[in-house]
Amino acid sequence: MLKQKLHLYLQLIRWNRPAGWLLLLWPTLSALWVASHGFPGWHLVAVFTLGTILMRSAGCCVNDVADRDFDRHVKRTAQRPVTSGALSVREALVVGAVLALLAFGLVLSTNTATIAWSFAALAIALAYPFAKRYVSMPQAVLGVAFSFGIPMAFAAVQSRVPLLAWVLLLGNLFWVVAYDTEYAMVDRDDDLKIGMKTSAITLGRFDVMAVMLCYAAYLAVWAWALLDAVGQLPVFWVAMGAALLQALWHGWLIRKRGREECFKAFRLNHWLGFAVFAGIVLSYLGR
Repeated sequence: MLKQKLHLYLQLIRWNRPAGWLLLLWPTLSALWVASHGFPGWHLVAVFTLGTILMRSAGCCVNDVADRDFDRHVKRTAQRPVTSGALSVREALVVGAVLALLAFGLVLSTNTATIAWSFAALAIALAYPFAKRYVSMPQAVLGVAFSFGIPMAFAAVQSRVPLLAWVLLLGNLFWVVAYDTEYAMVDRDDDLKIGMKTSAITLGRFDVMAVMLCYAAYLAVWAWALLDAVGQLPVFWVAMGAALLQALWHGWLIRKRGREECFKAFRLNHWLGFAVFAGIVLSYLGR
């Protein structure tokens, strides 16, 4: 029984799908490096890495509870533990609360500014699962939630959130909209039947073009924002070029809107974020 429960809890937090927390991790660590003008120290790296994993896992618990009546009508999500009844709503919420409290414990080891911003981050994370009922582009809400590690990273290093952090958040929001629209394209037929609102439905036949424009906006905003920090070094532009090539490849994958291809593009997006992160790290090492 214990082994079976543990397996269900791991399913609940998507332990076998690390792409989700990696999409959160790379922009957060990138912001840490930029805020610190180089290596931020192992303490902050550990806090933000573990905190990212814990909060993404807690978010999965809340999301599955909020969407349990919708998920049973979607082929890809029908067998999730809460939707299938293998775990109760109460169990899922308890797991989510424990994970969020563990993440908050990590935040307490930083400073007052980071602690204060963590409450805003939690509020946005809790709001996202319900945005899909009322907002035509819920991916934009997710974009804010998935980008909030950026201002928190600056707060942890500098005890303030400068304009640069918000510019990077804006750029990252475009990236989240791009890859989560790819994700929404996988379930578009099912979402239309159950009345779920997604960017893939709202954008209609302009979905692929919008995804590519969002990729372009993300890379352009980050390249412009980081000109003074690392933009003088060739390695940064090589990394941005690698990210651009991946974005173009994803555009090729989703051009026919096939389920498998759209899901593959979404799933591999963390490598695009890693390319940008690697470029930032190597640029600071080379200064």
